[in-house]
Amino acid sequence: MAGAPLTSFVGRAHDVAGLSGLLETGRLVSVTGPGGVGKTRLATEVAHRVRDLFPDGVWFIELAAIADAAQVPAVVTSALGVQQDPGRPPLEVLADVLAPRRLLLILDNCEHVLSAVAELCGTLLARADDVRVLATSRERLAVAGEASYRLSPLELPASEELGAVRRSAAGALFAERVGQADPRFALGEEQAPLVARVVARLDGMPLAIELAAARVEALGLAGLAGRIDDALRLLGGKGPAAARHRSLAAVADWSYQLLSGPEQRVFRRLAVFPGPFTAEAAEAAAGPGAGPVAARLADCSLLVPPRAGADGRARYAMLQTLRAYALTRLREAGEELPVMSALAGFAWSVAAGAAAELEAGASELEALRWLDAEDATLSRALGWALGHDPDAALRLATALAPWLRLRGRLAEARERLSAAVAGSSLADGTWARAQLCLGYLSSDSADPADGTDHYTAVIDAYRNLEPSRVLVQALASGRAIARLNLGDTSGAVLDARRGLELARELGEPAGELLALAGLSAAVYYSGDTPEALDWVRQAQAFLPRDIPGDVARWCRYVLALVLTEAGELACARRVCAPGVELARQVDDLANLVPLLEVMGDLERKAGNPADAGGYLEEAIDVASRIGHSLCLAGLIGDCGYLAADSGRWADAVTIWAALAADLRRRGRPAGPVGEGRRGEYVPRIEQALTPGQVREAEERGARMTVFASAELATIVAAAAATENQFQEAGPGTLLSPRERELVTLVAQGRTNAEIAARLSISIRTVASHLDRIRDKTGYRRRADLTRLALEESLV
Repeated sequence: MAGAPLTSFVGRAHDVAGLSGLLETGRLVSVTGPGGVGKTRLATEVAHRVRDLFPDGVWFIELAAIADAAQVPAVVTSALGVQQDPGRPPLEVLADVLAPRRLLLILDNCEHVLSAVAELCGTLLARADDVRVLATSRERLAVAGEASYRLSPLELPASEELGAVRRSAAGALFAERVGQADPRFALGEEQAPLVARVVARLDGMPLAIELAAARVEALGLAGLAGRIDDALRLLGGKGPAAARHRSLAAVADWSYQLLSGPEQRVFRRLAVFPGPFTAEAAEAAAGPGAGPVAARLADCSLLVPPRAGADGRARYAMLQTLRAYALTRLREAGEELPVMSALAGFAWSVAAGAAAELEAGASELEALRWLDAEDATLSRALGWALGHDPDAALRLATALAPWLRLRGRLAEARERLSAAVAGSSLADGTWARAQLCLGYLSSDSADPADGTDHYTAVIDAYRNLEPSRVLVQALASGRAIARLNLGDTSGAVLDARRGLELARELGEPAGELLALAGLSAAVYYSGDTPEALDWVRQAQAFLPRDIPGDVARWCRYVLALVLTEAGELACARRVCAPGVELARQVDDLANLVPLLEVMGDLERKAGNPADAGGYLEEAIDVASRIGHSLCLAGLIGDCGYLAADSGRWADAVTIWAALAADLRRRGRPAGPVGEGRRGEYVPRIEQALTPGQVREAEERGARMTVFASAELATIVAAAAATENQFQEAGPGTLLSPRERELVTLVAQGRTNAEIAARLSISIRTVASHLDRIRDKTGYRRRADLTRLALEESLV
């Protein structure tokens, strides 16, 4: 959710209570009111107070920067880290993922994409019963069941007397903000009438009050009060419907008019930044000399004073309402196009500079934090470039894709890079690198076959390009691995050998390490363990060298995988454990998942079920969150082995049956070793279970959704991690037969409406029964109820 507010919260106790009450009973609540009235601030305050009611979190999603309403589902999906499924609308995928969760979405600044937000809310709330939405907008969404809370300006003083001014929210806010700027200020009998006059002329609008308070030190309270009427009349306008808008616009315009010409130019140009920006960024977008002017604008409260970002660099920020005003001025001046072009140039300088640092392993963490801090600006620049400069968009999207992948933002990276490739006319090395990135992203989160197509496109492109590490990667860490996942071991070996030959011709250490790792895996799964281990030993010699961090971590994963499969567990641990630690240090989620998977598998084989369970539980959580579907399938299968090793035979059969059913639905093979490894357990399963029990477990797994099978796998891993060898859970014994039936239907993915129709009861009754079950068991989320059903063998 949004971070801690920068200022105190004044005069909204009644609004907080009212909005909190609506959220307790309503699933969609909209806060409406004019710009600058404090809708976002109120929503943030309420969210902090009710966050304990939402086990799956409170998610704050800013929509103001969206220019195209069609992007709303993708923006929300990306913010929640939900992986897209090719061929399905983002909204459908989002609804399916959120169906078992209990969370609050705050959709901020919806007015310019109202219909898209209304459609999103209508779909989500119909299919995700425990999701609630708090929207801020200048008008209601007009969705069935919506509860609207209109936020009024702050209470004005009932009179000019000191006590009345102090008791009023508007007077208290003004006095507090002036006191923050000038500690010598004291609200007394002499000042009270002037304060009352100022806040009344500003209609009690919080933003207008704060802007005015910031000018007291320069103008004096009497001077401010004397000029307020002139400022309000500056814009003119008639009609009561626009009165509050005119008041806010008058204050913003008045502050703008007090600036010098150069200061005005910088102020309106800085509006292109959707988030915090450095003085260097200000110079790049607004021109030479903009850095010192930004400091002056902060003194005038037209910018938030600089604060350290994720990378330690100090950054300014502009309030959203002021940004909207400044953007209007920018467009009136005819400067938007050149300033946005300059912003895109700045974004490219950041992306290119960070990419160079990522290549130097020692600077990786600093580069990633730099990109994290510039996230909003990079996204805005790329979005603009996609519509105005396609070739620049491809260069920028390609440079940013590795960072987004490491951060686990797989869907976002793939969507934007695909759009950039489709719009650009480039056919050079940048295009080839883009295809390589798309291959990795597709293999991780979409389809290994799709990944193979992208890798092949890279290989074909290099018929007209000078060989480079990109070609090595496409062969050895790209298509070779994708072919392994598709069961084509002979093709994988050919690609990996060709990649190694090329890497050695180029004399490029990182490329040679990648090729050696890829070849070791390809050769192992083709059946030649001694040769595979020889390639592993050659690759290990490169690990201490200065290799880009993401390359080294991926290679550690592949090498440890081969060593684990070959039974070299101690060596595998020495290779893999540092990779896990390094991935955690830099928050590399894409490589952390497979590294944790290997650690879990090798610890299981080493006879350490508690350690194995801990690694696998963490890996499933991260893989589910970022949409790493390739690894998630393997993790579910690994938990089946963990269950079997612990004597939980029925759960092992169920997990493997669920995984096989999912792979069939997706048209994917079981992998190079899946069926063979599981076949080793068949004699012991047949000895432990009757044919009827085996059939029942298989049928149970075949009926399971992917979500349910992942939950069962998590139960197995968590129980092993705590060395609690699958003791029977007690909560289910508290439930009546009807409540057990309800829990079963929840675990099957049914919505409250579907449950009501099936049981011939009202939706309200379903919700009431589920609340009673939550109170009995302490399980608040639908995911928890699914786990309860699995523990009780209800599904």
